[in-house]
Amino acid sequence: MKALIALMWLLHWLPLPILGRLGAGLGSLLFIIMKPRRHITLTNLRLCFPEKTEAERETIARQHFQAYARSALERGILWWASEARLKRLIKVEPRVPVEVIKSGPTILLCPHFVCLEIPGIALVLNSDLSICTIYSKQQNEVVDQALLKGRSRFRPVTLLSREKGVKPIIRAMRDGLPFIMLPDMDFGLRDAEFVPFFGVPAATLTATARIAAATHANVVPMITTFLPNYQGWKTTFYPAWENYPGDDIVEATRRMNAFIEERVLEAPAEYFWAHKRFKTHPPGTPNVYGHD
Repeated sequence: MKALIALMWLLHWLPLPILGRLGAGLGSLLFIIMKPRRHITLTNLRLCFPEKTEAERETIARQHFQAYARSALERGILWWASEARLKRLIKVEPRVPVEVIKSGPTILLCPHFVCLEIPGIALVLNSDLSICTIYSKQQNEVVDQALLKGRSRFRPVTLLSREKGVKPIIRAMRDGLPFIMLPDMDFGLRDAEFVPFFGVPAATLTATARIAAATHANVVPMITTFLPNYQGWKTTFYPAWENYPGDDIVEATRRMNAFIEERVLEAPAEYFWAHKRFKTHPPGTPNVYGHD
């Protein structure tokens, strides 16, 4: 693994158009050889886009593997490139909403698009803000240390454990740290509800709505997608949601999923389809992936 990290360090010196094309080529290869992940990706796409042809879904799946591999190789730029280079490559639209974030507790909602490492860097490079987020220790110590150093190289990041629940999150938010939240993975039924995602019941964490209700937080979505022609990345900060979460936590979670659906339709290949989004299924319904 040390050799892989060393290779990423060497590759980060390449111009982004070359590095990005190398990543896309690697993704095309992985699409062929990683059959289990290809199966998961195509299953998700069949469920979410039944109106598309199989050929159309296979095209999106191949593009997703290309985008994911590209984002993995380009992570070396995030970890080791100069601040000046990163500022040239990361375009922020319309701007970091510093005033909103400083006005009170804030959840920075970051759905699972392949470039999800970039929004936090975009924020700290364009403001004086520090952040907190959930962190799961990586199995490989070398990768774990590289990831931690990469995420905190410009400013300290407060890392919180998922196992300790929401109290440390709420405490950090009340201390003035915006909380970067990844809201859309299947962690089972604990603190989750079945809420439609592209019309399919998906076990969805209600934590966004519950934390927002407990702290009266602003919820500010932020998503990074690729710029055309390998020119870098665009991080979009969306307006804070109004009247969120309201009185109904389940309906608020449904609203969150609907927002994510809209963003997926804008860049369908860049959403994280290789994850078993529908692993947890309602009682009496089959496992859509064909095995446990």
